[in-house]
Amino acid sequence: MKRSAALLASTLLTHPILASSAMAQTATHAERDASSRSAVHGDSDADVVITAPYVADLDLLAGASVVSGDELVRDIRGQIGDTLTRVPGVSATSFSPGASRPVLRGFQGERVRVLSDGLGTLDVSNTSTDHAVSIDPLTAERIEVLRGPAVLLFGSQAIGGAVNVLDRRIPRALPENGFHVDAIGTYGSAAEERSGGAAVDVALDHQFVLHLDGSYRKTDDVRTGGYILSAPLRAEQLAIAAEESAEGHLDEAAEATALASQRGRLPNSGTRTYTLGGGLSLINDGGSLGFSVGYYDTNYGVPARPGAGHAHDGGAEDEGEEHVTIGLHQLRADMRGEVKTGGGFLDSIRVRAGFSDYKHTEFEGTETGTVFNSTGFEGRLELVQADRGGWRGVIGFQGMTRDFSAIGEEAFVPENTTDQYGLFTLQEVNLGKLGLEGALRYERTNVRSNSVRLGLEEDAPIGRIDRGFDAFSGAVGLSYAVGPLVKVGINASRAVRAPSAEELFSNGPHVATQAYEVGDPNFRTEKSWGGEVYARGAIGGLKFQLAGYANWFTDYIYETETGLEIDELPVFQYRQADARYLGVEGEVSATLLKHGEFTLGGNVVADYVRATLEDGSAVPRIPPFRVLAGLDASQGPFGGRVEVEHVTRQSRIAAFETETPAFTLVNASLTWHPFGEKRETALILSADNIFDVEARRHASFTKDFVPLAGRDIRVAARFSF
Repeated sequence: MKRSAALLASTLLTHPILASSAMAQTATHAERDASSRSAVHGDSDADVVITAPYVADLDLLAGASVVSGDELVRDIRGQIGDTLTRVPGVSATSFSPGASRPVLRGFQGERVRVLSDGLGTLDVSNTSTDHAVSIDPLTAERIEVLRGPAVLLFGSQAIGGAVNVLDRRIPRALPENGFHVDAIGTYGSAAEERSGGAAVDVALDHQFVLHLDGSYRKTDDVRTGGYILSAPLRAEQLAIAAEESAEGHLDEAAEATALASQRGRLPNSGTRTYTLGGGLSLINDGGSLGFSVGYYDTNYGVPARPGAGHAHDGGAEDEGEEHVTIGLHQLRADMRGEVKTGGGFLDSIRVRAGFSDYKHTEFEGTETGTVFNSTGFEGRLELVQADRGGWRGVIGFQGMTRDFSAIGEEAFVPENTTDQYGLFTLQEVNLGKLGLEGALRYERTNVRSNSVRLGLEEDAPIGRIDRGFDAFSGAVGLSYAVGPLVKVGINASRAVRAPSAEELFSNGPHVATQAYEVGDPNFRTEKSWGGEVYARGAIGGLKFQLAGYANWFTDYIYETETGLEIDELPVFQYRQADARYLGVEGEVSATLLKHGEFTLGGNVVADYVRATLEDGSAVPRIPPFRVLAGLDASQGPFGGRVEVEHVTRQSRIAAFETETPAFTLVNASLTWHPFGEKRETALILSADNIFDVEARRHASFTKDFVPLAGRDIRVAARFSF
């Protein structure tokens, strides 16, 4: 009960989504690994991951996946995208080891919201794939992957799903013994990664809790499996070598040949990140009120495409010899409060707010290239309805504002301001075996800039553009309990998204992506109809979560190469067209053998999405079919896992893309809980990509010259007391 009460202060969607996992009892192996080892909250239910206070058995979603406990410690990477790639339906942008955002059901960028305890990260990671997410997974207590139409209650930018990262920076409960300490340390051989993080919660008295945390991570250039360059880029470099050799330019020929044969370390891929944070909460029977302040600082390299280079203002060409790095820092303040009203129509009132001062600088060598500044605020107010004969729900308001500027020769987006506010409601009616749910959202977005270049020419006029968009979205769901722990259901949704400032106003060179990016200030709202069928539940030792979904878009916004060049850079233009997404995903897990304390289990994860534009061509950067199968064994405080992940070749590509070969990764891990299997303290030894294969994610903008890490022997330790 303490865990449930503590989590009452979470944001609206955190609760209904994760309530679905409580109903379905379809915990993934990640959830089972967590197995109620929470010394902070004292949770003893191995099946219920998070309990929602006002909705149970909500079925608007095909389910939520939770990464916590041992699995989170084992899979922690520097960026949130690379931490989640074992979850069904999840890939990553993997731009570089320092910048990787989640890809959900083939969606990325403006269609996936990354949240910190229910609010946006208030960074600019959604504006470009080279921008890091300002969350260090070392400070996370759990990470939730949320899918389906109900996540639109987070905002229209969650049309593809949301990733919610929960920490304890604003404490949710009094620590049981007056204090609680968590510490995590990791070492990874592929990038000589050294990282550590620690958090402490101290009860100042019977109502006040103080929290402090910090983390540090340092990596060298990552070692990869196979060649650095993909086969098409190697062929390109060998052709250049042959041409240069024929012309007598032997040094240039040797350089191109060396690039084509390069293996081992990926140049300019090192990272350094640290965070500091603190919070204070007042918690009593009437509710809670808490505040926190956090600082995030990172510096990471941006690997360059071979031959990348362009001229500046008609000057000499930059051959890309200067490494591009990004230095980023964010100062963030947060507040969360709740008042328990004691019944009647309302059960509680919650408020959540966050403010961010963000800056990142793109360096070309030692010189400052472009500086990005963003100041943002986001807040939510939620009125939680009491249960009245099986009818319950929530009504809320959400507001967000962002002031953005980019200063420098390669400021591809002009200074702009975005204001957005929304009204939403989520309602559920429980009719026994039958369940009905409905959600509605109205959202108003205003995007304006005083300095938009109205053309591609250097002397094109500069003008002011002020756009306003109204968006009405809704979802309905019907579920039926086939058995005590098995439900099937169907959902339908209508979603509308306003174009972002980047999609509207971009017009300039972007050094990190080596592209000239162009938006369209005349864009209309992006609209879609969605449908989803699912089945989830447990039958004996078998647990499953399966979903099939489809989205039909009107005025879908995408980016494509035009074939033009400006300043030696390829021009990428945002455009609108109709589009269709079809996909399936799921996980099945089972207990295969149980004898005394020994348990052997297995699970299979698979996902596939097919996305097509109205002219029949493929939507760019869609992950191919993937299947992952693993075996888990445990004996008392010891556990182990072996898994094989196969990703098929992606040959269904946009005109400017290259095919991505299939690859197979074999991973293994051993876990020891020295103080007993129910305690959080753990030592983990793992080996990823054991056979050192060459692997690339098709969703990555840089996949042809930024492969995934090769063989990576990792040691991780978590101490909790």
